[in-house]
Amino acid sequence: MLQELRVENLLLIEQAQLRLAPGLNVLTGETGAGKTVLAHALDLLLGGRARPGIVRPGASEAYVEGIFDLPASERLRERLGERLSADAQELVLARRVGSDGRTRAYLNGRSATVGELRDVGAVLLAFYGQHEHRKLTLAASQLEILDGMCAGDHAARLRACAQSYADTRQLEERLASLRELSSQRERELDLLAYELSEIDALAPDEREHERLLGARERLRRLDALRAAAGAGAEALSPESGDGQGATQLAAGAAAEMDALAGVDPALDALAERMRALAIESQDLAGELHHYCERAGADELASSPEGDGSEMSLDALEGRLDAIERLARKHGGSVRAVLDYELRARARHDELAGADVALAQVSEQLSDAHARLRRHVLSVRRARVAASASFSRAVREQLGSLAMGEASFEVILGEREPGPHGADSVEFVIAPNPGVPAGPLREIASGGELSRVMLAIMSVAHASPSGDDAQGAPQGATLVFDEVDAGIGGHTARVVGARLRELGERRQVLCITHLPQIASLGARHFSIVKDTSAEPTRTTVLQLAEGEVVSELVRMLGADSGDVAARRHARDLRRAA
Repeated sequence: MLQELRVENLLLIEQAQLRLAPGLNVLTGETGAGKTVLAHALDLLLGGRARPGIVRPGASEAYVEGIFDLPASERLRERLGERLSADAQELVLARRVGSDGRTRAYLNGRSATVGELRDVGAVLLAFYGQHEHRKLTLAASQLEILDGMCAGDHAARLRACAQSYADTRQLEERLASLRELSSQRERELDLLAYELSEIDALAPDEREHERLLGARERLRRLDALRAAAGAGAEALSPESGDGQGATQLAAGAAAEMDALAGVDPALDALAERMRALAIESQDLAGELHHYCERAGADELASSPEGDGSEMSLDALEGRLDAIERLARKHGGSVRAVLDYELRARARHDELAGADVALAQVSEQLSDAHARLRRHVLSVRRARVAASASFSRAVREQLGSLAMGEASFEVILGEREPGPHGADSVEFVIAPNPGVPAGPLREIASGGELSRVMLAIMSVAHASPSGDDAQGAPQGATLVFDEVDAGIGGHTARVVGARLRELGERRQVLCITHLPQIASLGARHFSIVKDTSAEPTRTTVLQLAEGEVVSELVRMLGADSGDVAARRHARDLRRAA
């Protein structure tokens, strides 16, 4: 139950505080006074979108707050989690709307998302706007209403049906993909086989590629390498007899030191090092001479594979060119080529096994269609069973709403299976005897639609699912915004009586312009516009009993001093 609604700086309302009662609460006021502002305030609590320009001129923000009794719903408590203390008895939903259009939502004083506010608000409040009854003409809404009347765990049936349909669609898409794959398979297989054979023939390797690059650089600079080695060899041991190299000089020095061996231990140690230097320089000179002879013999290099074979510069350049050409084709590097090879082999295997996969998916799809048919049939049986009792109950309610001669039927048809089953639904009505029955959207007037909706609401209150036809949980506050449009006279009184009966089981808040309905309210609020204020201000007042009579006189269109109108207003109130 909604205990209290607080509104600040929302359009014409500067500040309003409504303390609602159990049963039927009514809100009345002159046209344009701002009754719909309160409807918009409630919509904001339900997570609705804030319309532009709703903040009162001169204010920085608008604020709406609703205090609700906490329903006995374990699911809701689980959803709220830490937001709700174990001994909590109420829930507070709030919304701030800045003048810049930004909004903030709150749940029990803590920041929340608009989605969270919407989820929780849907448990607490069911809102039916001025044109909500027009939804009754939509096939999707009619199907939703019928589903709300189905016995057993119908929600589980619908979930199973939706999941089965989703599985079937996924397999259908997979099968279509495999069939398309099959038609292109041979051509793609040939291309992949050619590319893989090209990679296999070259067998590129990242380390080999690096070695080849080094070998190419060495062969390209062979003359400079030979010259450098020759200079070193000549410095150590000249081939011409014209001079002595470092090797000969070191050997001569070592011989002179050896002649004095044993005289001074310090020199003996140095002599040993000199002999070693002479030997090392002689070996180095020999290797440098050999390097020059080898490098000059031909332009051959050791194979980068390290297997002892040799490779000419031309052969090396050819292999490098082949590797780099393959790299450019498949991503710019040897690593990219190897990665592509892995993908290509996987794709080749997939294509090669496409026929097997096609057969497997076809079999899976056949099983999925069978499961979907079973779920569709289960949903249909529940709807067929519900449609007869629902139609009968709505006719009974229409009888109490001055439409006793009206006929009402739910016609089920078949359509292609979908997430909600394979049924089409049409509410068919004949408002008067002798008039052919037809779809609700074509036959019923605005006032008749209002009554049909109220009849459905009354039936839905006792629905086996525990929710009403529009999905509002039992115990949620029902809000009607001028749902009485298009009716008057005795019919209005009957509609009011039905609203009051609903109020005996659930809290009802009705924004109305009809005195016949307003007179039945357990608590009455009046919305008054003050045009003398700058800017114009709307005030919401809770009326005492004497003030209720005066408001009914105004709604009857009479002056406040009209004795007959006041008597009529009192009669309406006493009859309540």
